[in-house]
Parts: sequence; C-alpha cells; structure tokens
Amino acid sequence: MEPTKRDESTRPGPGTATCECPPEPEGPDQRAVEGELADSDLARLAKAVGHPARVKILRLLAHRGQCVCNEIVAELPLAQSTVSQHLRALKDAGLVRGEVDGPRVCYCLAARELRRFKALAAAL
Repeated sequence: MEPTKRDESTRPGPGTATCECPPEPEGPDQRAVEGELADSDLARLAKAVGHPARVKILRLLAHRGQCVCNEIVAELPLAQSTVSQHLRALKDAGLVRGEVDGPRVCYCLAARELRRFKALAAAL
C-alpha cells in the first residue's frame, strides 16, 4: 500500500497542533447529579473554573478542538509558567486532557467532564 500524499491545502501551518488526544469513554454518564458525591464533584469543578484565565483556556480548547501549550500562551496575556499552572489545575479537575507529543504537550477539552459540570450546575 502506497503512503498517501498530503495536499498543501490540508497541511497544518507552522505552530498548528497536529496531535490528537485519545478518544473519551463512550456511553452515557450514569453518575448522580445530587448527593454527597455530586456536591463534591460540583465544588471541585467550580473551583477549577473559578479563574477567568481558566475559562478562557476552556473556550479556546472548545473552539479549536485541541491546542499546543504555546498556542494557548500566545492567546493569553500571561507568562508561560502561569498558563501551565492554570492548565495543570484544569487537568487535575479532569476538564482538560493532555498528551505529550515529543517536546510539546497537546491539550484537549475533556467534553464528558464538562458535560458533567453543566449537569451538576443545572441541578442546583
């Protein structure tokens, strides 16, 4: 089988993310939206999105589908180390997934956990 040749129009430009995050778990989320575990989940997720820079990062990832850390840094008026701290907080909360791709990290929105946050907030 011959390797497929990429058309120039589909080739990513410099600085464009070419990595892909692994697929998320399939199927409906069966976790309850009320009770002690739900309250703990809501508090954890709310704390993670409790900073405007983190909200901006989530919006960037939602619009782009995926990003490399340097692309996120270019969009925010913050130092790279500060952006990394915000990404770590979002990743620790489960709202962002990251995958190492050589010298860079590809970050993706964790859509399932974001839907969980929306469901928990809606159940208030």
